[in-house]
Amino acid sequence: MSTPLIELKNVTKSFGVMDVLHGITLKVNKGEVLCLLGDNGAGKSTLIKTLSGVYKPTSGSFSIDGERVSFASPREAQDKGIATVYQFGGTFPLMSIGRCFFIGNEPTKSFGPFRVYDRKRANQIAVKAVQDFGITRIDDGDRLVGGMSGGERQSLAIARAVYFGARVLILDEPTAALGVKQASHVLRIVLEAKKRGLAVIFITHQVTHAMAVGDQFAVLIRGGLAANFSKGEKTREEITDLMAGGQTLANLDIDLEE
Repeated sequence: MSTPLIELKNVTKSFGVMDVLHGITLKVNKGEVLCLLGDNGAGKSTLIKTLSGVYKPTSGSFSIDGERVSFASPREAQDKGIATVYQFGGTFPLMSIGRCFFIGNEPTKSFGPFRVYDRKRANQIAVKAVQDFGITRIDDGDRLVGGMSGGERQSLAIARAVYFGARVLILDEPTAALGVKQASHVLRIVLEAKKRGLAVIFITHQVTHAMAVGDQFAVLIRGGLAANFSKGEKTREEITDLMAGGQTLANLDIDLEE
């Protein structure tokens, strides 16, 4: 079997005496979508921050391509190809599409003895990157990001991450605040990222969206891994029941009867 692109083994994260994550073991391969499911307070945000270099695991191991890693900052995680797109896309409404796409990495050109921002090149690259993900409606890099729909803003953030070398794409509730049509745009982009060979970690509490794109599924409850299964192994109702703690309650009933 091929080495997973990203793998966690028995990862625990504690804050003082409180264990927020305990014993998390997960892996994601290239060209695969792992859907991370769980209700509010399940530990999804802490796990995201652990993967993206905001937090260091208290114990356990974190590997990329079979090599154990430890990040001191989100920048180190980005340098290893881990990109995180948060719920609102990390975009800036009053910036142009081209400027937002290249923020912090602006292309420049010579202007006498000076280097100045190359607006034309930035716009061309940004528009092409977004259109390559199927958002053909965007054709002007000078357009303000604030005039884009929620789905288009998510698309811009994802296209930017891929352009700058992301190998692992962590998407934090990308469809939570979107309508049906906008959410479908984002789901298509997730599938396109998978087709390009990225490992995608798709965090959501919407089971329908997860089942539309997921290859592997993990359910978190109270910081622990309640279930880990492949596509087709559980129905929508069974997944929803797991997220609600149904299996945990059922096991508790059995223990009480015994």
